[in-house]
Amino acid sequence: MDVRATLLLTLAATLPAACALKSPPERADVQGEALPGLETPAAWSASGAATAAVEDAWLAGFADPRLDALVAEALANNPDLLAAAARVEQAAAYVDAASSGLYPQVAAIGNISGKDSSSGTVDYGGLFASWELDLWGKVRSGRETARLQLLSAELSTAYAQQSMAAMVARAWFLASESRLQKGVADDMVTAAEKLVELALQRQRVGIGNEYDVSVAQASLATYRDVAEQLGLVYRQSVQAIETLVGRYPAAELDVPSALPNLPGPVPAGLPSELLERRPDVIAAERRVAAAFFRVQEAKAARLPTIRLNTSFSSLSSDLVVLKERDDPVWGFGGRVSVPLYLGGGLKAEIAVRTAEQKEAVAEYGRAGANAFSEVENALSASFALEAREPLLVQAVTENERALQLAETRYRVGSDDLRAVEQQQMRLFSAKSALLRVRSEQLVQRINLHLALGGNFATAGS
Repeated sequence: MDVRATLLLTLAATLPAACALKSPPERADVQGEALPGLETPAAWSASGAATAAVEDAWLAGFADPRLDALVAEALANNPDLLAAAARVEQAAAYVDAASSGLYPQVAAIGNISGKDSSSGTVDYGGLFASWELDLWGKVRSGRETARLQLLSAELSTAYAQQSMAAMVARAWFLASESRLQKGVADDMVTAAEKLVELALQRQRVGIGNEYDVSVAQASLATYRDVAEQLGLVYRQSVQAIETLVGRYPAAELDVPSALPNLPGPVPAGLPSELLERRPDVIAAERRVAAAFFRVQEAKAARLPTIRLNTSFSSLSSDLVVLKERDDPVWGFGGRVSVPLYLGGGLKAEIAVRTAEQKEAVAEYGRAGANAFSEVENALSASFALEAREPLLVQAVTENERALQLAETRYRVGSDDLRAVEQQQMRLFSAKSALLRVRSEQLVQRINLHLALGGNFATAGS
């Protein structure tokens, strides 16, 4: 039996055995392996969480066109997002490259030589094709790996866009808070200046003393220092926004002088739905499937490889005479390659890919655990801040009234300046804390939307 017949018999015997690709682990199996000790509750543990379906378009709830424009600017210009988009393009190219092995490879070769008076010519040309039969799924597994990596990159980019929208919104509200905190400090400077003037007046009429004047001036210097620090914080917070959206950080952006009202309650859905909704968690699940196909690709590399070859060529020459040959000529053949011993390299490759799959499963578990933690933390913080706000409103009101009484008592000489100074500080602290709570409520609301996997954009945008 000649070689050609042997090849054809081998091919005929092998093709029926070509196997379909195995399916990657089901989501439930991955979750069970990645989070073996986690039992998903029927509802969120934070009391008061609404269980209605999570809604998108959360950015529109703040009704701020300037914020909407800044988010759009960041999505278009932020370097991190541009890099993420480039990674998606790379992943798409890898899919095309991995798919090319499923098709025949064709090459053309040609040679044309010139001649002078003392030499002849040899002209040669031909087409050559080869095709590796993907009997064991090695090439298809590589293609599936690349395809799943592309899906993971797309999901990671989508989550990066949502995170960027959340970062811009948080920075926008924090910059507004910084501006308001600077305003409170400026008001305290003005009040301290009036107190210095009052102390000087009392000293001039003989009912005050130099000690009260020194205390008032020291307090004034302290408040001015606080105002300067908060001015720097405000400038830096504005620069942070400008950097996020891709502008030069010149601190020229005008931020609102008031915090927006907090939108209504957020539907938080059910814990069992979270891992199927968050893009970053789904991306981690795709990476587990990609790692699974890497293992299959490594296993298939240990099996025989069959490659078919064919050619069509033509040769002409005035130097030699071609005898008993047709011109042009064609031919076909094949090659079987069976790995027998490679020093344990193929076995080690399977071990490496298996370990990578275990790592991908662990990373999925980490992403899932973080997702649950972020939702619970955002819900708990939101409810705690909601309970604190009316208490601080009352504290501001009572401290304002107490300061008026302290100033009156100081003017009539029934109390000293230290009481007024202490009351001013209490009022400043209460106002600052109230601003902090109101700003943090907005921040935690954004954190909750992001943790739940809600999209900032409207449908189709």
